[in-house]
Amino acid sequence: MPYVEKKKLINTENNPLVTIITPLYNAERFITETILSIQNQTYENWEALVIDDCSTDLSSQVIEKLRRADSRIHLIKNDVNNGAAQCRNQGTEAAKGDYIAFLDADDLWHEEKLEKQLRFMQANNCDVSFTSYVHIDEHSKPMHKRIKALASLSYKKQHSNNYIGNLTGMYKAIRLGKISAPNMRKRQDWAVWLEAIKRSKKPALGIQEDLAYYRIHRDSMSGNKLGLVSHNFSFYQSHLGHSSIASAFYLMRFFWEYFLIRPKQIERL
Repeated sequence: MPYVEKKKLINTENNPLVTIITPLYNAERFITETILSIQNQTYENWEALVIDDCSTDLSSQVIEKLRRADSRIHLIKNDVNNGAAQCRNQGTEAAKGDYIAFLDADDLWHEEKLEKQLRFMQANNCDVSFTSYVHIDEHSKPMHKRIKALASLSYKKQHSNNYIGNLTGMYKAIRLGKISAPNMRKRQDWAVWLEAIKRSKKPALGIQEDLAYYRIHRDSMSGNKLGLVSHNFSFYQSHLGHSSIASAFYLMRFFWEYFLIRPKQIERL
């Protein structure tokens, strides 16, 4: 059944506009389901900015069709492939929302994700929030793995490891300003959420409810885990400006956190 556009909410303090940013590259087989999970949100006052990063499949045509049926969906097309981080920055620059959230082109949201998260942030005077999420396979079937959100996430804790699933995070742009990702090949989302917590001057708050679905498939999995060591070191040294000695210390702390602490946030369902 085609989507029928609903009447818009009036943009007020209680019903702020939420911008959802989705980088898109050759995700033709997933993007319709992803956008539908946005359209099915119980909270309706949103805009979806889809940045097509020079796809070679029919992704762009799919979005064009969806956009014609729902004026809240906007398509930005790149002439060259810039990468997901740059696409997110393009979306951030174009965003009109009071709040900014991210959803990659192969992931999904629970239908109450925006409503519950927004009301939670308003009730708790919260600038940065995130939620628990579960893994699904390429057929949208559960993989019986849950990543639990911490109830509270300080700058120091986020500095030691990235505890925010990018598809679950939301920040209050009207207070923190727009946050751009650094020009790094990896770990850009980590940098964004760390900066958001820094600007907030208080911990990010986690909703310990599964409100997002992270898709695992062949194209989404990194084949070079060892290569991430250098990316993590670069994050501390090049992005945050720590010395080589300090960066090495923080890298060791990262591994301690990653292998001994973070597994406590993972549940097998």
